[in-house]
Amino acid sequence: MAELLRSLQDSQLVARFQRRCGLFPAPDEGPRENGADPTERAARVLGVEHLPAVNCKGGGAPANGLRRAAAPEAYVQKYVVKNYFYYYLFQISAALGQEVFYITFLPFTHWNIDPYLSRRLIIIWVLVMYIGQVAKDILKWPRPSSPPVVKLEKRLIAEYGMPSTHAMAATAIAFTLLISTMDRYQYPFVLGLVMAVVFSTLVCLSRLYTGMHTVLDVLGGVLITALLIVLTYPAWTFIDRLDSASPLFPVCVIVVPFFLCYNYPVSDYYSPTRADTTTILAAGAGVTIGFWINHSFQLVSQPAEPLPVIQNIPPLTTDMFILGLTKFAVGIVLILLVRQLVQNLSLQVLYSWFKVVTRNKEARRRLEIEVPYKFVTYTSVGICATTFVPMLHRFLGLP
Repeated sequence: MAELLRSLQDSQLVARFQRRCGLFPAPDEGPRENGADPTERAARVLGVEHLPAVNCKGGGAPANGLRRAAAPEAYVQKYVVKNYFYYYLFQISAALGQEVFYITFLPFTHWNIDPYLSRRLIIIWVLVMYIGQVAKDILKWPRPSSPPVVKLEKRLIAEYGMPSTHAMAATAIAFTLLISTMDRYQYPFVLGLVMAVVFSTLVCLSRLYTGMHTVLDVLGGVLITALLIVLTYPAWTFIDRLDSASPLFPVCVIVVPFFLCYNYPVSDYYSPTRADTTTILAAGAGVTIGFWINHSFQLVSQPAEPLPVIQNIPPLTTDMFILGLTKFAVGIVLILLVRQLVQNLSLQVLYSWFKVVTRNKEARRRLEIEVPYKFVTYTSVGICATTFVPMLHRFLGLP
């Protein structure tokens, strides 16, 4: 078993997968390898070196919670693409596992398809992502070595590898959507199962192609998510009704996630993991509070509980398509405005409170600034998406 785990964590396994898919490291000098055409694409990706934490008196954490940023290595890695089908397939698949996709897909589901489904998807997504992000900074397993692996993503190089949160999110969203729609909509179950498997598989394989995870990282993410779905499934209906459980519910929704973000495991060097985790938990808290506001004050129609009669999926018409895009565009514009306004206000207040020079990018990474401003910003975004956007839709006559 130990030998199997070591082989699944071997960077050479990832490198061989990349080569089979037509992704090669570009030679720095000498003749071209394997007859590579000089017109083939070569791109540059910055490597990142893991640096120790800043030394402080007593060996403690850096002052003001600021951890030293990871610096780029001296070399620039180039790569050559010989199979553009796999290149674009896995680049698009990787994008389907990014937070940006879920931050757009989940509101679209809420505004245009089914608020009941979006609420359940968001809760499971937040739970899975928090556990995955924390596990990374506790286990501290490195990402695949480069060389031999070609790494295509710069931003995430500074994070640890195990488990793959892309694999976790894709698996959680795909199979939660499948399970939640089985007794709600009428469609061939086999078709839904195939779509869920294909979606999660493409995202998982993209993590190998982009060189960001080992096979063990990806399998670990899938297995952890499967276990979480099995353990939480009996409580899904109870979780759906929490917004009417107690008047203190919104207080818990704010306090608990903020506490978890503020006490996030400290890394040896700065990475975007804590900031991303705060964004996810805050968005989940905001959405949950938004549903509580809607339930308590009857501001907008509530997501229906499981229906007594299974619905047919309506055919997509031109009018429905245009209406959906219009509602999505209106909602995204309002969300972006709220996000920018709240972010600027919260940063100004925090900079003034802690006497920090405005526009100091390093200061934004300090614990006491990064967590509060991101939490306030994305909690506001979540409330806006679930409460104010539907109200605006109704005001504009968009059903």
